Amino acid sequence: MSKPTPMMTQYLEMKEQYKDAILFFRLGDFYEMFYDDAILAAKELEITLTRRDKKNAIPMCGVPHHSSKGYIERLIEKGYKVAIAEQMEDPKQTKGMVKREVVQIITPGTVMDDMISENESNYLACVYKDEETYIITYSDVSTGELKVTSCDETTMLNELSSIAPKEIITNVNLPNHIDQHFKLMTTIVTVFESDKNFDKVSDLKESLQPAVNLLLSYISETQMRALDHIDQPVEYAALSHMRLDMYAKRNLELTESIRLKTKKGTLLSIFNQCKTPMGNRKLKEWIERPLVHKSQIEERLSIVRLFNDEFILRHNLREALTHVYDMERLAGRVQFGNVNAKDLIQLKYSLEQLPRINELLSPYRNIVEGLDGIQSLAPLYELLETSIMDEPPATIKEGGIFKDGFNQQLDYFRHAQRNGKTWLTELQAKERERTGIKSLKISFNKVFGYYIEISKANLVNIDVEQYGYDRKQTLSNAERFITEELKEKEALILGAEEKAIDFEYDAFIQLREQVKTYIPNLKRQAKRIAELDCLQNFSEVATNNDYTEPKISDRRLLEIKDARHPVVEQVMERDQYVPNDCSLNDSGFIYLITGPNMSGKSTYMRQVALISIMAQMGSFVPASYAELPIFDQIFTRIGAADDLVSGQSTFMVEMLEARNALINATENSLIIFDEIGRGTSTYDGLALAQSMIEYVHNHIGAKTLFSTHYHELVGLDASLDGLSNIHVAAKEYNGELIFLHKIMPGAVENSYGIHVAKLASLPDEIINRADHLLESFENYSIKELNFVNKDENINKTQDNIEKNERTQDLVQPSFDLFGESNDTAVIEELKSLTIESMTPIEALLKLQELKSQIK
Repeated sequence: MSKPTPMMTQYLEMKEQYKDAILFFRLGDFYEMFYDDAILAAKELEITLTRRDKKNAIPMCGVPHHSSKGYIERLIEKGYKVAIAEQMEDPKQTKGMVKREVVQIITPGTVMDDMISENESNYLACVYKDEETYIITYSDVSTGELKVTSCDETTMLNELSSIAPKEIITNVNLPNHIDQHFKLMTTIVTVFESDKNFDKVSDLKESLQPAVNLLLSYISETQMRALDHIDQPVEYAALSHMRLDMYAKRNLELTESIRLKTKKGTLLSIFNQCKTPMGNRKLKEWIERPLVHKSQIEERLSIVRLFNDEFILRHNLREALTHVYDMERLAGRVQFGNVNAKDLIQLKYSLEQLPRINELLSPYRNIVEGLDGIQSLAPLYELLETSIMDEPPATIKEGGIFKDGFNQQLDYFRHAQRNGKTWLTELQAKERERTGIKSLKISFNKVFGYYIEISKANLVNIDVEQYGYDRKQTLSNAERFITEELKEKEALILGAEEKAIDFEYDAFIQLREQVKTYIPNLKRQAKRIAELDCLQNFSEVATNNDYTEPKISDRRLLEIKDARHPVVEQVMERDQYVPNDCSLNDSGFIYLITGPNMSGKSTYMRQVALISIMAQMGSFVPASYAELPIFDQIFTRIGAADDLVSGQSTFMVEMLEARNALINATENSLIIFDEIGRGTSTYDGLALAQSMIEYVHNHIGAKTLFSTHYHELVGLDASLDGLSNIHVAAKEYNGELIFLHKIMPGAVENSYGIHVAKLASLPDEIINRADHLLESFENYSIKELNFVNKDENINKTQDNIEKNERTQDLVQPSFDLFGESNDTAVIEELKSLTIESMTPIEALLKLQELKSQIK
């Protein structure tokens, strides 16, 4: 292999320093990539892979410098890091090799500009392990936000699922199961070391300082500039909000749907009435971090109530917010140093709305707490209003940024430019008259400057020397000339233009530094605007969807009337959705829910959880009445899913989710268990389900919704005082199954599984055979089996099971837990019914209720 050229040597030395990044190496107007970087980039960007030259067949590809942003964005979205190597010298003025340096490393967690979604935070997280404690610190580089907390392993994983970082760094290689969880959140996990210390960390607890220093070191090394744009670190307690683990967030589809991994069909999608990007980001944070302090919840609710009552106030506030841009990220760009004039105009338009918003809220500050805090920032608005053109260029190196009258020196340069160009127009008219050539023109290009151009057809008629013309350039059909007078004017015009551009650039840098002095206050106003946007959003959604204000219970009571699922009802006609009640308290805190598949058990349980979350967000809820306790945690076990990355089966995932709830839940928690035990054999599943219910009842006391197809469990209400049976009503009519979707007291006597299979259009042969087998199974009953009562019954049951296992024709037994029948009361109630005054649905529901009472 031949010796690399000096330029390739320079490239290889840089690549050695940045092995984990794709190196964009600046060559003239292109960023070039070589070797493995070129092969990878060509594939990911779908661009042509070529070779350096015939002698050195080095793989090579490139992208234009002026359009590189889009290519970099695509690589970042795919989880790659990109190192930018720029030319640090002008090639035209440099002899030999041009000096190049890596000026920035762009990673998924450190992206700036418009490469990131304006409606989502872009967090870089550091997980620092210190013995058995984990310290999480995270930052959104685009806004400067920086937070830190310490916690145990479980809380750390749950907290990271809320943060949803685009990139994670750690101080050590973490255990495999943690690393696997990290890789479910992001493709970039980096072990990073640094011993740097930063002044802004000095006020933190000593135990937290190493983690924050490590994160700041990573930001400093990738961005290669001072960290003025990063705020002072804020310590917070991970347990200061309702804890929602990764399973709960996934199963309840708070911000991402399970199937499509999109916002559609999520709770977040319901609250889509925010007017600012800041509000959208704050909304996501509030959904994933509901409050646990009653005073804070009620303060939000009072503002939502005000906006509901004062429609005109809400309408005018929404109109004002429409003209507010992303003040948080604009402030971050000012601090970071990559702000342009267009950004400052957006900031000016945003500031223009602050006095209007302040004026709108002013009359209500004595009525409702939490409406203060909006300042107009008039001096900053005036500074931007008097300085920046309303439609400035996108770059700060072309001039045309500042208004006339902003600076005397700049006005002088502009006057010279304008007068010079006027003089050129006048000179062109004079020369046409002097020479008699009507097509004579005075033009300009960057190579030759200003010149007089005469076509060759007209040259035969004049003596150019007579007019003082000096030949400058010969074209195929024209000649270009210069005069002494034109040279002098050219120097004046071009000098003034160049000086004006340089002056405007320096003036813009000075202006940016002036704006920086307002940043702390600007960020406070941005935060307050985001909160107001969320609260008006809550009001708009509540009004449009007929939500009611929840009452925060001091009695640990959960009482919801006519509850609806906020997402499901959006895809149904309002009169089609069947609302349901839920009532749980300290003496009756477990619902055992039975009913056929597709009847709505999971929807019912989810809507209770979502209503609880919405209330603790400070939102109104989809119900006619709601009194709710403050839940410290919500745990869920819903649906069937395996975890291929971790090598875990569906049943293992089910058990892990159940374990998480049973170990961490308290009496102030809400547990949602859907079909526990269905991933294993009937007896295993039944035993696990019953033991879990008993454990929750006897040791935890958490409010629990437990749905099951194990009808054998419905007798548990005899031995567990805190448990009640409810079921989702369904009715069989002419061989067809009608789902009533109504929650009724008591247990259901049939799962209607074969009916559901029929609805799914399974072949008739299968349906008929299943009906025949079911009849055989139901005729084979083991009445002695009773999981509910004493240990001797369990031992007796086990003997029967072992006996049955030795029977060749063993079939699934049915269980009789209902005791002796007592039909007298049912008959009397049936006699008293006035059928003619009942609607069909009322009649079906009453029939279902009476049937369930027959033992």
